[in-house]
Amino acid sequence: MRILLIAGAFNSLTQRVYAELGDRGHQVGVELVTRETPLAEVVRHRRPDLIVAPMLTTAIPREVWSALPCLIVHPGPVGDRGPSSVDWAVQLGADRWGVTVLQANDEMDAGDIWAAADCPVPPVAKSDLYRNEIADAAVEAVLTAVARVASGTHRPQPQATLPATARTGRPRPPLRQESRRIDWHRATTDTVVRTLRAADSRPGVRDELLGEPWYLHGGHPEDTLTGRPGELLATRCGAICRATADGAVWIPELRPPRAPGKPGTVKLPATLALGDRLPPLPELPAPPGPGDGRRTWSDIRYREDGPAGFLEFSFPGGAMSTDHCRRLLAAYRHACTRPTSVLVLGGRRDFFSNGIHLNVIEAADDPAAESWANLNAMDDLVHAVLTTTDRLVVAALGGNAAAGGAMLALAADEVWCRSSVVLNPHYRLMGLHGSEFWTYTLPRRAGAEVAEQLTTRALPLTAATGARLGLVDRILDCAAQDFAAQTTRLAVRLASAAPVHARIAAKKADRERDEAQRPLAAYRADELARMHRVFFDPEQPYHALRRAFVRKEPAATPAHLNSGEPAGT
Repeated sequence: MRILLIAGAFNSLTQRVYAELGDRGHQVGVELVTRETPLAEVVRHRRPDLIVAPMLTTAIPREVWSALPCLIVHPGPVGDRGPSSVDWAVQLGADRWGVTVLQANDEMDAGDIWAAADCPVPPVAKSDLYRNEIADAAVEAVLTAVARVASGTHRPQPQATLPATARTGRPRPPLRQESRRIDWHRATTDTVVRTLRAADSRPGVRDELLGEPWYLHGGHPEDTLTGRPGELLATRCGAICRATADGAVWIPELRPPRAPGKPGTVKLPATLALGDRLPPLPELPAPPGPGDGRRTWSDIRYREDGPAGFLEFSFPGGAMSTDHCRRLLAAYRHACTRPTSVLVLGGRRDFFSNGIHLNVIEAADDPAAESWANLNAMDDLVHAVLTTTDRLVVAALGGNAAAGGAMLALAADEVWCRSSVVLNPHYRLMGLHGSEFWTYTLPRRAGAEVAEQLTTRALPLTAATGARLGLVDRILDCAAQDFAAQTTRLAVRLASAAPVHARIAAKKADRERDEAQRPLAAYRADELARMHRVFFDPEQPYHALRRAFVRKEPAATPAHLNSGEPAGT
């Protein structure tokens, strides 16, 4: 079928629906819409058989939905209505939630039902839930609905005819800031964490901190520190620890309010956002590992299970600043001193990595210099992975990877992905050539011709397509909550297998052969020369594209999404 996706942004769910439909042979195009988009005219020009809206905040006009099927993906169970469905799921502490695919009509979220799927709600932030459990349910429901439309025989079910027992959701109002307000003197740690997580990553919780208004983003419990409710207690790796009525929480990021008539503000690591406003506080080291029994936050952890080591990391939004890269490199070097034969990099749920931290770069006094420092820190990390020859390195992707983050994964000996992962192994949409040794690793895995297609077409790929192209070695078809356990089991088995030492020896010989043919330093120098020209030329598109991205400025539909071609190469 010719399917047109309409969305407010080409976000993670829209990308996944695009790639999943493309994998099944559909011709898929994308239109990013605002209230000003002449959608009827767009549809007449595109002539789709079906419209699917994975993430839409504007209404589809009657002249469109009355002319052809228009499926709305609503991230709530049957009967749920309103724009804050996932927020409410987290805020209320729901055990299960769902996704409903509806026929568009005159009333928002009230159309006939084409398909629905439910999902668990683990204790994670809204954005994590949305990219994983909600996205899994959404894809299941969309594929079912599309197949039913294609059959020509299925009739969607009017909501009014459903028995009350089938309507597990209900209409809910927008979750506004007054309902998110935190009473630090009364709220328990669990309540504060749930409130913060329900607002992650947007809109954040508006609050007062050090006498100024801020939006708080992200929340993690702390079970040891205590203090006067509301006061700041400590810092750790860019996050701040704030006391609650019965304990404390870690808040990784802050964002100042937007001033009237000014551009959107930028979300930053909390200590960086506060800058000189931050009072003297102790910088607490991260706990040694997850086995210490503590309920506290750390963005990097190392653990071992027999002959396998696991270096787990999780950075907000998958963005890796200069500091993130340097700290992860230090942890990687420490992991390489341990007596293991397999080292797993990643392994947590949600994002693996999206490369350099565009928000931190945008907020820097000299964005060009910070871009350069960040990229070199990423390169140092990737170089360390590529030159590890005394053990096997596995990149375990429980969530999506893009740009330099995708290339970090490709530097490993094996890439393991959860089946829901979306890969974006390209840089072009940010006006960049890219680095992270991709000119070595991508052709080595996929061949020169496919590498050229991937980086120029700049389309998202499913894990299945990644495996077909040689980018992925193992796909784990499991729930997000089970990925770490399955990765551990497989890594221990790999590290304990008899052939592992022969593989390590062969890997070392291959690296020496490749180095003799062309040193890694030559790949890096060529890549960095091209990136340096872009970073330090203020007229290059990168600077405007970066600014628009981090400040959430409305974007026109990129030309490469208009072709309606399947996503796979």
